[in-house]
Amino acid sequence: MRAAVRAPAFRGIWIPLVTPFRHGEVDLAALRRLVRHYRDAGVHGLVACGSTGEAAALDAAEQLLVLDTVVGEADGLPVAMGLSGNHLGQARDRIRQFGQRPLAGVLASAPAYVRPGQDGLRIWFETLADASAVPLVLYDIPYRTGATLETATLLALAAHPNIVAIKDCGGSLDKTVALIADGRLAVMAGEDLQALATLGLGGTGAIVASAHVRPDLHLAMYDAARTGDWDRARGVFHALAPVIRLLYAHPNPGPVKAVLAALHGCDDVPRAPMTAPGPELRGALAEAIAALPPARK
Repeated sequence: MRAAVRAPAFRGIWIPLVTPFRHGEVDLAALRRLVRHYRDAGVHGLVACGSTGEAAALDAAEQLLVLDTVVGEADGLPVAMGLSGNHLGQARDRIRQFGQRPLAGVLASAPAYVRPGQDGLRIWFETLADASAVPLVLYDIPYRTGATLETATLLALAAHPNIVAIKDCGGSLDKTVALIADGRLAVMAGEDLQALATLGLGGTGAIVASAHVRPDLHLAMYDAARTGDWDRARGVFHALAPVIRLLYAHPNPGPVKAVLAALHGCDDVPRAPMTAPGPELRGALAEAIAALPPARK
Protein backbone atom coordinates (compact mmCIF):
# COMPACT_ATOMS: atom_id res chain seq x y z
CA MET A 1 0.00 0.00 0.00
CA ARG A 2 1.45 3.37 -0.98
CA ALA A 3 2.50 5.78 1.78
CA ALA A 4 0.16 8.45 0.43
CA VAL A 5 -2.76 6.11 1.20
CA ARG A 6 -1.54 4.81 4.56
CA ALA A 7 -0.32 8.11 6.02
CA PRO A 8 -2.06 11.09 4.40
CA ALA A 9 -1.34 13.33 7.41
CA PHE A 10 2.43 12.91 7.23
CA ARG A 11 3.26 15.29 4.46
CA GLY A 12 4.40 18.88 4.23
CA ILE A 13 6.24 20.96 6.80
CA TRP A 14 5.89 19.91 10.43
CA ILE A 15 7.38 21.77 13.40
CA PRO A 16 8.79 19.89 16.41
CA LEU A 17 7.70 22.48 18.94
CA VAL A 18 9.95 23.88 21.62
CA THR A 19 8.64 23.72 25.18
CA PRO A 20 8.79 27.25 26.61
CA PHE A 21 9.59 27.64 30.30
CA ARG A 22 9.11 30.50 32.74
CA HIS A 23 10.51 30.44 36.28
CA GLY A 24 11.35 26.79 35.83
CA GLU A 25 7.83 25.69 34.88
CA VAL A 26 6.21 24.98 31.53
CA ASP A 27 4.88 28.29 30.19
CA LEU A 28 1.47 27.23 28.95
CA ALA A 29 0.47 30.71 27.77
CA ALA A 30 3.58 30.98 25.61
CA LEU A 31 3.03 27.45 24.31
CA ARG A 32 -0.51 28.32 23.24
CA ARG A 33 0.74 31.46 21.48
CA LEU A 34 3.29 29.43 19.55
CA VAL A 35 0.72 26.84 18.50
CA ARG A 36 -1.63 29.57 17.28
CA HIS A 37 1.19 31.29 15.40
CA TYR A 38 2.27 28.17 13.51
CA ARG A 39 -1.30 27.03 12.94
CA ASP A 40 -2.10 30.40 11.39
CA ALA A 41 1.13 30.29 9.37
CA GLY A 42 -0.20 27.22 7.58
CA VAL A 43 2.23 24.51 8.66
CA HIS A 44 0.98 20.99 8.06
CA GLY A 45 1.51 19.57 11.55
CA LEU A 46 3.16 19.84 14.96
CA VAL A 47 5.16 17.47 17.13
CA ALA A 48 4.91 17.83 20.90
CA CYS A 49 7.69 16.58 23.17
CA GLY A 50 10.27 15.73 20.55
CA SER A 51 13.99 16.31 20.96
CA THR A 52 13.50 20.03 20.28
CA GLY A 53 10.74 20.05 22.90
CA GLU A 54 13.25 18.94 25.57
CA ALA A 55 11.12 15.89 26.34
CA ALA A 56 13.99 14.27 28.25
CA ALA A 57 13.86 17.16 30.71
CA LEU A 58 10.09 16.86 31.28
CA ASP A 59 8.54 14.45 33.75
CA ALA A 60 5.58 12.29 32.71
CA ALA A 61 2.96 14.70 34.03
CA GLU A 62 4.59 17.65 32.27
CA GLN A 63 4.69 15.76 29.00
CA LEU A 64 0.96 15.10 29.16
CA LEU A 65 0.34 18.73 30.09
CA VAL A 66 2.29 19.89 27.05
CA LEU A 67 0.52 17.39 24.81
CA ASP A 68 -2.96 18.36 25.98
CA THR A 69 -2.15 22.06 25.64
CA VAL A 70 -0.89 21.64 22.08
CA VAL A 71 -3.84 19.47 21.03
CA GLY A 72 -6.30 21.86 22.65
CA GLU A 73 -4.90 24.86 20.78
CA ALA A 74 -4.22 23.12 17.46
CA ASP A 75 -7.86 23.38 16.35
CA GLY A 76 -7.68 20.36 14.08
CA LEU A 77 -4.09 20.77 12.92
CA PRO A 78 -2.45 17.32 13.03
CA VAL A 79 -0.37 16.71 16.16
CA ALA A 80 2.09 13.90 16.86
CA MET A 81 3.55 13.09 20.26
CA GLY A 82 7.16 12.13 20.90
CA LEU A 83 7.99 8.93 22.77
CA SER A 84 11.42 7.81 23.94
CA GLY A 85 12.99 5.70 26.65
CA ASN A 86 14.40 2.21 26.98
CA HIS A 87 11.91 0.38 29.22
CA LEU A 88 9.53 -1.40 26.87
CA GLY A 89 6.75 -1.90 29.42
CA GLN A 90 6.75 1.76 30.41
CA ALA A 91 6.88 2.88 26.78
CA ARG A 92 3.91 0.64 25.96
CA ASP A 93 1.94 2.12 28.86
CA ARG A 94 2.77 5.64 27.72
CA ILE A 95 1.73 5.02 24.14
CA ARG A 96 -1.62 3.74 25.39
CA GLN A 97 -2.06 6.99 27.33
CA PHE A 98 -1.19 9.02 24.26
CA GLY A 99 -3.69 7.05 22.19
CA GLN A 100 -6.52 8.43 24.31
CA ARG A 101 -5.90 11.80 22.61
CA PRO A 102 -6.91 12.73 19.04
CA LEU A 103 -3.41 12.38 17.62
CA ALA A 104 -2.18 11.97 14.08
CA GLY A 105 0.50 9.67 15.43
CA VAL A 106 3.24 8.93 17.94
CA LEU A 107 6.87 9.61 16.97
CA ALA A 108 8.93 6.85 18.57
CA SER A 109 12.71 6.45 18.62
CA ALA A 110 14.79 3.36 19.26
CA PRO A 111 15.59 2.60 22.91
CA ALA A 112 18.58 4.69 23.92
CA TYR A 113 21.80 3.43 25.50
CA VAL A 114 20.98 -0.29 25.54
CA ARG A 115 21.84 -0.73 21.83
CA PRO A 116 19.75 -3.79 20.93
CA GLY A 117 20.33 -5.84 17.80
CA GLN A 118 18.10 -5.62 14.75
CA ASP A 119 15.77 -8.33 16.07
CA GLY A 120 15.40 -6.41 19.33
CA LEU A 121 14.66 -3.19 17.48
CA ARG A 122 11.89 -4.95 15.55
CA ILE A 123 10.41 -6.22 18.82
CA TRP A 124 10.55 -2.68 20.27
CA PHE A 125 8.73 -0.97 17.43
CA GLU A 126 6.28 -3.77 16.68
CA THR A 127 5.26 -3.96 20.35
CA LEU A 128 4.64 -0.21 20.42
CA ALA A 129 2.72 -0.31 17.14
CA ASP A 130 0.56 -3.17 18.43
CA ALA A 131 -0.23 -1.24 21.61
CA SER A 132 -0.96 2.10 19.97
CA ALA A 133 -4.43 3.29 19.06
CA VAL A 134 -2.89 5.84 16.69
CA PRO A 135 -0.32 5.39 13.89
CA LEU A 136 3.35 4.97 14.76
CA VAL A 137 6.02 7.12 13.12
CA LEU A 138 9.55 5.73 13.32
CA TYR A 139 12.24 8.17 14.44
CA ASP A 140 15.57 6.97 13.07
CA ILE A 141 18.22 9.02 14.85
CA PRO A 142 21.22 6.83 15.72
CA TYR A 143 23.45 9.68 16.93
CA ARG A 144 21.02 10.22 19.82
CA THR A 145 19.98 6.64 20.57
CA GLY A 146 23.16 4.72 19.79
CA ALA A 147 21.07 2.22 17.80
CA THR A 148 21.27 2.01 14.01
CA LEU A 149 18.17 0.81 12.20
CA GLU A 150 19.33 -1.07 9.13
CA THR A 151 17.47 -0.80 5.85
CA ALA A 152 16.23 -4.38 6.04
CA THR A 153 14.81 -3.74 9.51
CA LEU A 154 13.01 -0.60 8.39
CA LEU A 155 11.54 -2.39 5.38
CA ALA A 156 10.35 -5.21 7.63
CA LEU A 157 8.73 -2.69 9.99
CA ALA A 158 7.02 -1.04 7.02
CA ALA A 159 4.91 -4.20 6.70
CA HIS A 160 3.21 -3.46 10.03
CA PRO A 161 -0.22 -1.90 9.33
CA ASN A 162 0.15 0.63 12.15
CA ILE A 163 3.65 1.87 11.20
CA VAL A 164 3.05 4.53 8.57
CA ALA A 165 5.92 7.02 8.39
CA ILE A 166 9.50 7.78 9.36
CA LYS A 167 11.35 10.87 10.53
CA ASP A 168 14.60 10.25 8.72
CA CYS A 169 17.72 11.31 10.61
CA GLY A 170 19.56 8.09 9.83
CA GLY A 171 22.41 9.74 7.98
CA SER A 172 22.32 7.30 5.06
CA LEU A 173 21.29 8.46 1.61
CA ASP A 174 21.13 4.84 0.49
CA LYS A 175 18.63 4.07 3.25
CA THR A 176 16.54 7.14 2.40
CA VAL A 177 16.42 6.17 -1.27
CA ALA A 178 15.43 2.58 -0.44
CA LEU A 179 12.57 3.69 1.82
CA ILE A 180 11.19 6.17 -0.69
CA ALA A 181 11.45 3.63 -3.51
CA ASP A 182 9.66 1.02 -1.39
CA GLY A 183 6.78 3.44 -0.93
CA ARG A 184 5.09 1.97 2.13
CA LEU A 185 6.30 4.61 4.60
CA ALA A 186 5.86 8.35 4.30
CA VAL A 187 9.47 9.57 4.45
CA MET A 188 9.84 12.87 6.29
CA ALA A 189 13.26 14.52 6.43
CA GLY A 190 14.44 15.10 9.97
CA GLU A 191 17.75 16.77 9.14
CA ASP A 192 17.03 20.36 8.15
CA LEU A 193 19.72 20.61 5.48
CA GLN A 194 18.42 17.43 3.84
CA ALA A 195 14.82 18.60 3.50
CA LEU A 196 14.97 19.65 -0.13
CA ALA A 197 17.01 16.62 -1.17
CA THR A 198 14.44 14.33 0.45
CA LEU A 199 11.60 16.12 -1.34
CA GLY A 200 13.49 15.84 -4.62
CA LEU A 201 13.81 12.09 -4.18
CA GLY A 202 10.09 11.73 -3.52
CA GLY A 203 9.84 12.16 0.24
CA THR A 204 6.61 13.54 1.62
CA GLY A 205 7.91 16.42 3.72
CA ALA A 206 10.06 17.42 6.68
CA ILE A 207 9.90 17.62 10.47
CA VAL A 208 12.49 20.32 11.14
CA ALA A 209 13.21 22.66 14.04
CA SER A 210 14.40 25.44 11.73
CA ALA A 211 10.81 25.86 10.53
CA HIS A 212 10.17 27.71 13.80
CA VAL A 213 11.91 30.60 11.99
CA ARG A 214 10.15 31.96 8.90
CA PRO A 215 7.76 29.04 8.41
CA ASP A 216 6.49 30.85 5.32
CA LEU A 217 9.78 30.17 3.54
CA HIS A 218 9.80 26.51 4.48
CA LEU A 219 6.25 26.22 3.17
CA ALA A 220 7.23 28.07 -0.01
CA MET A 221 10.09 25.60 -0.54
CA TYR A 222 7.74 22.66 -0.04
CA ASP A 223 5.05 24.06 -2.33
CA ALA A 224 7.59 24.81 -5.06
CA ALA A 225 9.02 21.29 -4.83
CA ARG A 226 5.57 19.73 -4.87
CA THR A 227 4.62 21.61 -8.05
CA GLY A 228 7.95 20.97 -9.76
CA ASP A 229 9.24 24.55 -9.58
CA TRP A 230 12.75 23.44 -8.66
CA ASP A 231 14.44 26.77 -9.40
CA ARG A 232 12.15 28.40 -6.84
CA ALA A 233 12.59 25.56 -4.34
CA ARG A 234 16.39 25.69 -4.61
CA GLY A 235 16.42 29.46 -4.28
CA VAL A 236 14.39 29.36 -1.06
CA PHE A 237 16.47 26.52 0.35
CA HIS A 238 19.78 28.27 -0.31
CA ALA A 239 18.41 31.43 1.33
CA LEU A 240 17.47 29.42 4.42
CA ALA A 241 20.69 27.39 4.62
CA PRO A 242 22.81 30.00 6.49
CA VAL A 243 20.11 30.34 9.16
CA ILE A 244 19.79 26.56 9.46
CA ARG A 245 23.54 26.18 9.98
CA LEU A 246 23.53 28.80 12.73
CA LEU A 247 20.53 27.24 14.46
CA TYR A 248 22.64 24.10 14.93
CA ALA A 249 25.91 25.85 15.81
CA HIS A 250 24.94 25.35 19.49
CA PRO A 251 22.98 22.37 20.86
CA ASN A 252 19.32 22.45 19.87
CA PRO A 253 16.98 23.98 21.02
CA GLY A 254 19.10 26.78 22.54
CA PRO A 255 19.43 28.84 19.35
CA VAL A 256 15.78 28.30 18.34
CA LYS A 257 14.64 29.48 21.75
CA ALA A 258 16.88 32.54 21.48
CA VAL A 259 15.23 33.47 18.18
CA LEU A 260 11.74 32.86 19.57
CA ALA A 261 12.51 35.12 22.52
CA ALA A 262 13.16 37.95 20.10
CA LEU A 263 10.21 37.15 17.81
CA HIS A 264 7.53 36.00 20.25
CA GLY A 265 8.56 37.07 23.75
CA CYS A 266 9.22 33.56 25.08
CA ASP A 267 11.85 33.04 27.73
CA ASP A 268 14.90 31.59 25.99
CA VAL A 269 16.31 29.47 28.82
CA PRO A 270 16.40 25.70 28.22
CA ARG A 271 16.39 23.28 31.12
CA ALA A 272 19.77 22.15 32.37
CA PRO A 273 21.98 20.58 31.18
CA MET A 274 20.98 22.32 27.93
CA THR A 275 22.16 25.93 27.72
CA ALA A 276 21.38 29.09 25.82
CA PRO A 277 23.74 30.37 23.10
CA GLY A 278 26.11 33.26 23.70
CA PRO A 279 25.87 36.81 22.32
CA GLU A 280 28.07 36.16 19.27
CA LEU A 281 25.78 33.44 17.90
CA ARG A 282 22.69 35.48 18.76
CA GLY A 283 24.05 38.39 16.77
CA ALA A 284 24.93 36.18 13.81
CA LEU A 285 21.44 34.67 13.86
CA ALA A 286 19.80 38.09 13.94
CA GLU A 287 21.84 39.19 10.92
CA ALA A 288 21.14 36.00 8.96
CA ILE A 289 17.40 36.16 9.66
CA ALA A 290 17.29 39.85 8.66
CA ALA A 291 18.88 38.88 5.34
CA LEU A 292 16.13 36.41 4.45
CA PRO A 293 13.72 37.30 1.63
CA PRO A 294 10.72 39.34 2.75
CA ALA A 295 7.41 37.63 3.34
CA ARG A 296 5.11 37.55 0.36
CA LYS A 297 2.03 39.71 0.68
